[in-house]
Amino acid sequence: MALLFLWGVFNRSKSMKKAFSILGFSPSPRLGPFEQKLLEEIWARGNATVRELLAEGTLRQAYTTVMTTVDRLYKKGLLDRKVEGRAFRYKARVSQAELQRNAALEGIRRLLQSGETSSLPLSYLVEAVSAHDAELLDELQDLIERKRRELKSKSESRQGKSEEPR
Repeated sequence: MALLFLWGVFNRSKSMKKAFSILGFSPSPRLGPFEQKLLEEIWARGNATVRELLAEGTLRQAYTTVMTTVDRLYKKGLLDRKVEGRAFRYKARVSQAELQRNAALEGIRRLLQSGETSSLPLSYLVEAVSAHDAELLDELQDLIERKRRELKSKSESRQGKSEEPR
């Protein structure tokens, strides 16, 4: 739940709209509203051809517009495609959750790199979370404590290995 909120915050932020990295694909894929809508349609269906996307009637764009847009999503590395007759069948390369996670992570990285000290952008994050839902602060604190334990455990296991005789 917190991740979806963070996705919303950073998806609307100026730095998120400029660029975000997705699993090593295109260095800065930008998604316009129609690209987002088509990607959501493909996620909902699992896979689709352009004709199938248009068949339901929810899209009012021309066939060539949809074809060009899914081709752009393919070139950005967000879709896979395979030949099916005289058309392509498109399938998402990443799940919606993976895309949201990576976009949120990139947004947070950019936020932390935006200031002289990382405490100021962190205070913005805490302010945004608390303004949205106070319970998210508790969830954020739980996540931080869990991550601290994980990092401490990794650090201790590395120290233990380096102290073993060779």
